[in-house]
Amino acid sequence: MTRLWNAPDDFPDEMLAGFVAASGRWIRQVPGGVVRSTRDPRPTVSVVIGGGSGHYPAFGGLVGPGLAHGAAVGNPFSSPSARQVESVARAAHQGRGVLLSYGNYAGDVLHFSEAEAALRADGIDCRTVRVTDDIFSAPADRADQRRGIAGDFTVFRIAGAAAAAGLGLDAVESLASRANARTRSMGVAFSGCNLPGVDEPLFTVPDGRMAIGLGIHGEPGIAEVDLPTADGLAQLLVERLLADEEVPLPDGPSSARVVALLNGLGSVKYEELYVVYRRVAELLDVAGVVVADPHVGEYCTSFDMAGVSLTLLWLDDELERLWFTPADTPAFRTGSVRTSLPRPAAAASTERPDGPLPRASAESRQLAARIVTALDAGHAAIDAAAEELGRIDAVAGDGDHGVGMRRGTRAASHAAAAVAQRGAGASTTLNAAADAWSDKAGGTSGAIWGVILRAVGRELGDEADPTAEDLVRGLNRAVEGVTSYGKATVGDKTLVDALVPLADTFAAAVGAGADPALAWSKAAAAATRAAAATADLLPRMGRARTHGERSQGTPDPGAVSLAVLARVVEQSLSPVD
Repeated sequence: MTRLWNAPDDFPDEMLAGFVAASGRWIRQVPGGVVRSTRDPRPTVSVVIGGGSGHYPAFGGLVGPGLAHGAAVGNPFSSPSARQVESVARAAHQGRGVLLSYGNYAGDVLHFSEAEAALRADGIDCRTVRVTDDIFSAPADRADQRRGIAGDFTVFRIAGAAAAAGLGLDAVESLASRANARTRSMGVAFSGCNLPGVDEPLFTVPDGRMAIGLGIHGEPGIAEVDLPTADGLAQLLVERLLADEEVPLPDGPSSARVVALLNGLGSVKYEELYVVYRRVAELLDVAGVVVADPHVGEYCTSFDMAGVSLTLLWLDDELERLWFTPADTPAFRTGSVRTSLPRPAAAASTERPDGPLPRASAESRQLAARIVTALDAGHAAIDAAAEELGRIDAVAGDGDHGVGMRRGTRAASHAAAAVAQRGAGASTTLNAAADAWSDKAGGTSGAIWGVILRAVGRELGDEADPTAEDLVRGLNRAVEGVTSYGKATVGDKTLVDALVPLADTFAAAVGAGADPALAWSKAAAAATRAAAATADLLPRMGRARTHGERSQGTPDPGAVSLAVLARVVEQSLSPVD
């Protein structure tokens, strides 16, 4: 289990501080993550990577000449927020554009896409390559839905090498996409991992069994088999990777030269990995596959998970040339990198200084005070429910929903209180809460709750006397925003299954002339019933999608947490008159 931490909520910040203190030769800290401590002799395209913490050396350990220019670092197993990604990208940008690259997970897609839009709006050419190497997470005909696991490393490496060669953004994007299309990975686990401060592992594997097709965020395996020998494991990994239908080789695997990456996920150590790799090398040789560059070690971990993955990158002449160029990062070094120049101390940041607040009416300021009360109570309720939310999330997901919601509600409560004390109205207060929630929670839930709070805030405004009809419109805008942003609809087993009944029931009750407090009570009850009913659904979106029937019988944690907060509003915040 993960043993060394102080306060669990402080773990990512303290981890990053220690990493920076130990790695100043390569990196320095900026808001949201790290960037190189040196700059290229001539400006290049900037490669910015990122994801949740808990995966070292991904992502900060891969920042340096020949690889990434910056890494946004989120909470354990949660994507960094859009604000974090944007901050790192602005600090890393050298004037020739930015390539964002990350594993294909819902929260990462939402936050990185939002950051990309913000950069483009400011005239910074920004592109994205999502890594989709995990062959077990979706069939070959839906390869774009696959997750990114240890194959992140090969894609990042090619992108960084292309940038270091002075290529333009079009070429860097194209080569990174080609590397992704030619990278395949498969993982197995013998036991789950523990998040800091969580007593139980995110999943367990029976004695004598092995989970296959697991995710790097503690998602349980898609299937279980009897525990094989080291040679048996090597055969399973090689056979499955070579059999993938979409390996992009005109003459089949026998024409291939590959980079082979045998990755330990946390507590399987080097001696064991070498026993497995011995047989991997033999099997690839028998298949006529030439290993141009073998790597055995830890490249993308999952805290203390006992697991192994094998990644193969099928090379072509251009990819092979780029692969063997020099690189120098905290976790990966090869060849001799030219001496780089120190980076100037100042860095771009998206931190917003305290400034004048929009003018607010007395009625709106009163509502802002009630919003602060509700957010305080919401944080207390989520804190009490966090362990259960994590438990139901771990059934078919990564188990971090309760931790993320706790961070998000705490940050939102503090941010809202700070601006309300300065005289902010309802809209400004909700926007401050939305920014803080999204920033500190990260992940899908952080992005979605940011959308909800901003949508409601826009309709309530700062200067008008808020009405129940304003809240009706705000909830409707929240539904529109969430479904557009996350693409989920009712029946997909997500937060939307509770949000839509909440909004519809409140609107119908207000339209029928019900007292706003009674209308909200009816809406909260509808959301609670709908959240419970998600137990009967099969997931069609998010990480739980890959586990199908495993999640049936367990409600969706996002829908449950929304219902918890709806009840809090009923109890502590009288709806607007």
